[in-house]
Formats: sequence, structure tokens, C-alpha cells
Amino acid sequence: MEHQQTPADQQPPAKKPLFTRRRAMGVIAGASAACVADAFLTGTRWLSVTRKDVVCPAMGGSLDGLRVGVMADIHHRPGKSAGILQRAVERMLAEKPDLILMPGDFIDQDGTDAAPMMRTLSKLQAPHGVFACMGNHDGWTQSGFKLRSGFEKLGFNFLINAHTRLSIRGEPLAVAATDHIWLGHPAPGRTLAGLPAKIPVLGMVHEPDFFDEFIQHRPISLQVSGHTHGGQCQVPLVGYPPLLPQYGKNYVEGIYEKDNSRIFVTRGIGTSSLPVRFACRPEVAILTLRAQG
Repeated sequence: MEHQQTPADQQPPAKKPLFTRRRAMGVIAGASAACVADAFLTGTRWLSVTRKDVVCPAMGGSLDGLRVGVMADIHHRPGKSAGILQRAVERMLAEKPDLILMPGDFIDQDGTDAAPMMRTLSKLQAPHGVFACMGNHDGWTQSGFKLRSGFEKLGFNFLINAHTRLSIRGEPLAVAATDHIWLGHPAPGRTLAGLPAKIPVLGMVHEPDFFDEFIQHRPISLQVSGHTHGGQCQVPLVGYPPLLPQYGKNYVEGIYEKDNSRIFVTRGIGTSSLPVRFACRPEVAILTLRAQG
């Protein structure tokens, strides 16, 4: 029996595959474009407020519950960084911390027009003071004396290889900060000289990896640092930053503990090199210090 063939124009149309190579390439291109847009636009502006409890056994008595605001790595660029800095200051003020620590890198590469940044920062206030220290970009663009003078005119404490003592509700507390590490002149021994062992210390060092050196001189209840920007760009879900700066490879983001001392590394609010962030939002942080967990 003969089989009759159906003419080609009478055959049902062939089904197109749902996922072709061209469509795959289109999806990849679209996703890549979205990631780039997020990194350059949304990622640098989507400010977050990080709130964490930090167990510091030395923070007993009336220091228990002390709320410390942390803001770093402004990387002021004239005409470009005003928006996020204004939002960061507003968020910080809304949180009403007991004191504010700013561990450096206020300036990016041009320190000739820092006046707009200083006007915005002048709005910061806290019951027990605002404290700042040098970052490596600050040291590369301005002298420590000039920067310190500007902050002191605002009524802030700007510490370079020095400490200051506070009395908070009758309890002693010291705030101590070194110079920046990368081509700076840190002197931790001089920074901590004369501090009795019983006084708890809040330390500021811009580059976090100096933590290992700092705590060789005495326990630090809490060191706050910036510098890493959390990697600035992280691999989504994994949270791994492929690129990290010198002196910022061991302590990248968040809270770490070593030898009865602790360090918190903030992601900061600005950027360096490329103005880009991906899966690594800028932040201001509020740390509540607890004597017990």
C-alpha cells in the first residue's frame, strides 16, 4: 500500500523552541544591563541603616546600652557626593545616637573644595560628642593639621595618635584613634599612653587590618573602621567581594572578635575609583553596646 506524502504547505507548522540561543543571549544582555544600571545608579544611592548589638563585657554599669553611630568613607567629590551625604546625616540624626564616630576618608582626591561637605557635617550632633580620625585618602590630599582644624571649628573631636576621656553617666570611657596606616604614621603606643587598664576604649583606625597591631597594646572594647567599602561590589548571594584594598583584606564588613577585643567595619557611604556599588549598599550604622549577650 502506497503512503501518500502531505505537501509541505499542508503540514502543521514546526514548534519553535521556547529557549533559543538568541533568546538566551537576550536574557543575559538584559540582566547584564540591569546589573550595570543598578551598580552605577541605584547601588550608590540606596542608603541603608544598619543596627547591631555588640557584646562588650567592659561596657558595664551605665555604659550598658550605649548607642554609637558610625559613618565613614564619604569620599567627597565636589558637586557629586552632596546628595547621599545629606541623607546620611539626616538618617544619623534621626537615630539619635549617644555619640558618633567617623573613621576617615572624608575626601576622595580633591581637597580644595571641602566646604560643602563641612557645612553638611556641621549638622551632626550627639550628647557625648562627634569624633573623627584620618583616612588614607585624607592623608594623601590634605595635611592632618588642616583637616583637624576644620573639624575642630565645627566642635568635633579630631584625633590623630591621641585619645580623649569621657564620663558618661558617671562611667569613664576613652575614645582613641591612630593616624591612617597607608603611608601615614600610626603610633598606637602613643595613642593609648596613660590610659588605665580599667577604662574601656572605643578605638578608631581607618584601615581595619591594623586591628591586630592595635590590640597588642591593650584590649580594645570596640574598634570601628571603614576603608573596605565592604568590597564595594560583591558577588550576589555569596557575598564575596573579589577586590579588596591594601590593609583591608582580613576584616571586610561587620563585627569580628579576637583576644577579648572587637572590631566593626562599616561599608561606608561613598565610593573610590569607580562610582559603583553592587550588592553592597552604602550604610550608616548604629551599634548598641551590651555588657552581656
